[in-house]
Amino acid sequence: MDLAEDRLLSRAAHELSLKADQLIHDVERRLRHEVPELWDEPDLARMAAENTTERIGGVLFALEHGIEPSRIAPPAIDVERARRLAQLGKPVSAMLRAFRLAQGLVLDRMLEELSLLTNDAELIGAATRRLVALGTEYVDHTSERSVEAFQDERDRRLQWRLSVVNEAGMSVGTTLDIGRTTQELADLAVERFADVATVDLLDSAFTASGDPVTGTSVVRRVAQRPEPEQVQGDTGRENLPETAIAPQQLHSYPEQSPPALALVTGRPSRHHRVGPPVPGSPPAHPDDQRFDGAPQIHSTMVVPLRARGATLGVAQFSRNRNPDPYDDEDLFLAQEIAARAAVAVDNARRYTHARAAAIALQRSLLPQHTPAQSAVDVACRYLPAGSDVGVGGDWYDVIPLSGARVALVVGDVVGHGVPAAATMGRLRTAVRTLADIDLPPDELLTHLDDVVERLSVEASTDPEAQSSGDIGATCLYAVYDPVTGCCAMARAGHVLPALVTPGGAVETLDLPAGPPLGLGGLPFEAAEFDLPEGSLLALYTDGLIEAPGHDVETGLTRLRSVLARHTPSLESACDAVLEALLPVGRPEDDVALLLARTRTLGAHQVVTWDLEADPASVAGARARVTEHLGVWGLEDLVFTAELVVSELVTNAIRYGRPPVRLRLIHDRTLMCEVSDGSSTTPHLRRARFFEEGGRGLLLVAQLVERWGTRHQREGKTVWAELTEKSADVPLLDFPAL
Repeated sequence: MDLAEDRLLSRAAHELSLKADQLIHDVERRLRHEVPELWDEPDLARMAAENTTERIGGVLFALEHGIEPSRIAPPAIDVERARRLAQLGKPVSAMLRAFRLAQGLVLDRMLEELSLLTNDAELIGAATRRLVALGTEYVDHTSERSVEAFQDERDRRLQWRLSVVNEAGMSVGTTLDIGRTTQELADLAVERFADVATVDLLDSAFTASGDPVTGTSVVRRVAQRPEPEQVQGDTGRENLPETAIAPQQLHSYPEQSPPALALVTGRPSRHHRVGPPVPGSPPAHPDDQRFDGAPQIHSTMVVPLRARGATLGVAQFSRNRNPDPYDDEDLFLAQEIAARAAVAVDNARRYTHARAAAIALQRSLLPQHTPAQSAVDVACRYLPAGSDVGVGGDWYDVIPLSGARVALVVGDVVGHGVPAAATMGRLRTAVRTLADIDLPPDELLTHLDDVVERLSVEASTDPEAQSSGDIGATCLYAVYDPVTGCCAMARAGHVLPALVTPGGAVETLDLPAGPPLGLGGLPFEAAEFDLPEGSLLALYTDGLIEAPGHDVETGLTRLRSVLARHTPSLESACDAVLEALLPVGRPEDDVALLLARTRTLGAHQVVTWDLEADPASVAGARARVTEHLGVWGLEDLVFTAELVVSELVTNAIRYGRPPVRLRLIHDRTLMCEVSDGSSTTPHLRRARFFEEGGRGLLLVAQLVERWGTRHQREGKTVWAELTEKSADVPLLDFPAL
């Protein structure tokens, strides 16, 4: 190493250090012009100024005192600035370019000083080569540390962004609820990268079952963080534009505003509040737009929520406390999270519409009101399952039967959704059809089992069926007779009913355990119970007593406890049962509940006569009917009732077997019943021209409101129901004799 070169460099560095302030000023001015990205943010500008001062001072001091570049301690601000560049999403090349520019300017000034100190060209050349080597070594050494710090920070931020995306996958869209999903998005944004977050969805996304209507900016505020009252109570944040919109409020964006453009174009954008441009500085990033809003907000990202090619709404993420403006990587992160949230929102939206359709179908298939009858007072409830499960196939029904009797039905179809609701409707129709022919409970369930088997076969052979083909159901069918107070029941895999006696005792009725519907080939058994007037019968599905927090026995115990309480009405009793047994919110499974309080028809409403199997007894039967209708004040029905009773008794005597019995029931209508020991069912037919018989049932059918045949274990009963309209005998259309 030539000592002359070192002495010359030392003297030049000493002379230049006397003018260091001017040199620092010139370097800073050049960097501001050529590397403006290092000065457009306050923290970076401060660090750049400090770095320039420390580096120039340190380099001149090292040259003056002959310190090797590897022994020069780089400014501590270098590492901090490199990390800050990574945090702001700026390239590290800007800092490296600044190093080279500063090195070049310092080299030029050192060459000027060397030429002033000596005229020896050879010495100046040697000193210059030495100076270039020292400067390059120093810049490379310090740049390496800065690049390492920048890369470490970049890796850390990349890991952070990946963790945020992963967290979004787990915490956004945890339910099929639109409001909760959007609020989860807003909460995650505020906890991770925003100070204020709002989510607005197109109003058409709530009202249309298909894709939202494009070309409109009418939106509904569905999520916001912080809450409006929290923001308004926070000093310095009262004027945030988001706080002017209440939750669930409809509003529209101004035309050409960033959110309105995002809805139309489907493109995200960044918006920064920036000051006047620096003279000579390059244009801003094409995605950066200035905006005039509340003074607290300095940076905002507007991200459309798009899923399956449709725009559902827009999310806005703003900063007012965090001083860092959003960069491209922040926008990319917001897009990634918003895309995940949009899919979850779309799933929730589609599920909501499908669930609403299923519930509407379910409720349309359930009884809209209980029919008029006098056997029982009833109260019913149906609760669909929670949103994660969907509507099911539970149903109940109250079916008036002949003889003032009533059928009470509760059933449960396996599965959830529209297929289960549709199957429920078909089974309810089948039960009503079978009940209309007065089948006993066990026989009705046998036929219903055949129906379920056929439905399963149809579903398994239908390639477009939504179900797997395995259709199952449970059912409880009960028939209560208010004349005898007897209730016959049979069940197909259903939970046992509960009975509350007039004295307040609660018991679970022990019914034979029939198999669920759809298994086929297994018998059903019925049981009969004598129910005193005022007894309360509770029929329900398993969703009422089965819950995650307790087992079935606990549910039955709670049910019996609630039923034992005195309530002013059956409606309040239903409410008390649901409140006590079901958790807050929607149940885990859908629930059907039917409460029925029994009544009886007194002796003054029912009269029965045993008749001889002799045609001569027909006249006596007519006379008894006439006499008793006078007692009941039904003189207007005497003529019609005589004709009906005459025909029914004649048929029983002529075609049936003893014993023959006539019964009149005066309830909401007048019911005439004739029983005999034969199982032969009479049929309605039109007599031919020369036939003398065959017109009796045709006559009855035109005179009465309804008529039919009911089979018992032994024999049958032919019944007819007369109303006030039956008093007006119509003009009958018979062939002329």
